[in-house]
Amino acid sequence: MARLTGTRPAATRRWGSAAAFLLLLFTVQAAQKADFSGDSTAATINHSLTLLQRLQELLQNGNGSDSVLRVRSAASDEPKVFHTHQLLLSLQSEVFESLLRNQSVVTLYEPPETAALFDKFIRYLYCGGVSILLHQAIPMHQLASKYRVWGLQRGVAEYMRTHLASESSQGHVVGWYHYAVRVGDVALQESCLQFLAWNLSAVLGSAEWGSVSVELLLLLLERSDLVLHSELELYTAVEGWLSRRQPEAPVAERVLRAIRYPMIAPSQLFRLQAQSAVLARHRAAVQDLLFQAFQFHAASPLHFAKYFDVNCSMFLPRNYLAPSWGSQWVITNPARDDRSTSFQTQLGPSSHDAGKRVTWNALFSPRWLPVSLRPVYSDSVAGAIQPVRIEDGRPRLVITPAMSSPDFAGVSFQKTVLVGVRQQGRVLVKHAYSFHQSSDEAADFLAHADLQKRTSEYLIDNSLHLHIIIKPVYHSLIKVKK
Repeated sequence: MARLTGTRPAATRRWGSAAAFLLLLFTVQAAQKADFSGDSTAATINHSLTLLQRLQELLQNGNGSDSVLRVRSAASDEPKVFHTHQLLLSLQSEVFESLLRNQSVVTLYEPPETAALFDKFIRYLYCGGVSILLHQAIPMHQLASKYRVWGLQRGVAEYMRTHLASESSQGHVVGWYHYAVRVGDVALQESCLQFLAWNLSAVLGSAEWGSVSVELLLLLLERSDLVLHSELELYTAVEGWLSRRQPEAPVAERVLRAIRYPMIAPSQLFRLQAQSAVLARHRAAVQDLLFQAFQFHAASPLHFAKYFDVNCSMFLPRNYLAPSWGSQWVITNPARDDRSTSFQTQLGPSSHDAGKRVTWNALFSPRWLPVSLRPVYSDSVAGAIQPVRIEDGRPRLVITPAMSSPDFAGVSFQKTVLVGVRQQGRVLVKHAYSFHQSSDEAADFLAHADLQKRTSEYLIDNSLHLHIIIKPVYHSLIKVKK
């Protein structure tokens, strides 16, 4: 909101020193782009830093100012006053161009959080750069959006996408997700949602878990790629969320029905029924799911699948980090040579399979070559082979069962490989690779990783930190008519 408090100055004053500085800027840029090819005496004289300093001084001192911005906020009785230059503001913002077209003094009304950053915002318009902190990202994005400074808006959005892993006392990813929803930034929404899904255990124990909205909670609960220790850990966190937020009964019941109870052991389900106040309050809404979970654990999965549809999310494991679901694998100096490891997992989540184990072999190759690139002997020169470069190979991970068993009937195995990276001093999941059920490897595994570089974002202290997860998936083989 703006109001007229003055008259438009003369055109000569409006252009003044601001135009002179802009002319100097354009001259320097043109000189830098000039083509000096073929002339060994050519050199670039670059005084752009000096020019930026002069522009900043122009803002600080108000020399040649032809417009005034008065920024009012409910947090202060006194407005912030900025002596500015119409040309510079208009070049960056079509909103300022419109506001300053017929007036020289404009009063702006801003919330306290954006008013506190208005000096940084104006400095960006003069100098093309700004430094911000995590808690300043949303108000700076709001200013850029309100005044249609599109370059700054894109820059802040990119800052948010690349600083999801940054550590803050209260957390920030949940707040950024909710903000992205309000402003319709789909890319930021997806980045936040993926980060929350792949690092959910860290979020469950943080202060920001209580600020998760109903909509966000339901979006997370319907995902099968959540990374956490167990389904019981998720239930415990959801129970705490329901106890704090106290939503209406239909919402609470919808949330509780999104828990995958068959993935929780019967002993733990009995304890929940006896001790959980939330479950006792909404028992009627989930009684059928609990009963079905006990049936699932009591019967053979093959027999159970004859009577119930097991091809649904309720019977699909998430990415559980508990030892019975997979194994960590730290590969030191991963670019050096091939490696292998073996580990065991439980055959399936059903208690009927609790004593059955599957042994898995994993083979990692940092420079595997497809057949089309492998060395072959040449017909023209005996013994000569085609040159092959190390960089022609690509990382490969193959995971196969070391055994076969009749117990595998009706079960296929999805594999997921998590890659841990260090960001802002924390080890987090940034990359996840899922294998098709019929495949023993992920086609795009580490496709963009440069394992030769010690500074690679995929490495921690020159080691590749993997966590392999095996997810048994049941299939209905024979249906019994009911």
